[in-house]
Amino acid sequence: MEERVERNDQDHVLIIEDDERLADLTRDYLEANGFQVTVEADGARGVERIVSLQPDLVILDLMLPGEDGLSICRRARTDYAGPILMLTARTDDMDQVLGLEMGADDYVPKPVQPRVLLARMRALMRRTDSGESSGDARLTFNNLVVDSATREAWLEGNRIDLTSAEFDLLWLLASHAGRVLTREEIFSELRGIKYDGQDRSIDVRVSRIRPKIGDDPNHPHRIKTVRSKGYLFVKDS
Repeated sequence: MEERVERNDQDHVLIIEDDERLADLTRDYLEANGFQVTVEADGARGVERIVSLQPDLVILDLMLPGEDGLSICRRARTDYAGPILMLTARTDDMDQVLGLEMGADDYVPKPVQPRVLLARMRALMRRTDSGESSGDARLTFNNLVVDSATREAWLEGNRIDLTSAEFDLLWLLASHAGRVLTREEIFSELRGIKYDGQDRSIDVRVSRIRPKIGDDPNHPHRIKTVRSKGYLFVKDS
């Protein structure tokens, strides 16, 4: 399979997919829409390729020869902070939840609809690249600092390891501190889609963020769940 790794001013997408026909079709579609694309079929090389290429976005299949997508996602997160979009089985919610827990930013079910894939990619990359926010670029809550310009957060002076999607959610909640954000509002803002009442991705991300910002998962004091509504980021007293 042809390899394309030279860098230019186009956004670079790494596709890790062993289905050659699907990978080629996806590559052709993305290249026609202005992306530079590299394809890797061997899961055993997945982490190495992500870390060495540092693409603007990774499209990662769940089932791969050599090493599965969940393991690749988990291991790559040590040295790669960009968005990872995982391809999952349409009906397997557990695959989607596990992918998010391993650090994926979003998921698209198979069979892949090219326009849906492209829309999700652009939404992820737009949030990652913009660094835009309303109000102050840096928010401070006691020993927690969240900075939208650098897309980083610190707890007691130590940088917090957050995925792109985790930072987006943390910033959204923190920038609306003191106000309950419904799941509908969160989905609309972060994923550009309506909440279907079943998707657990926001809940999974909140559960991952809480311990990272020093919140007790069992008795949270900073990010509170408001039953049947959504989440509240608590202001300092």
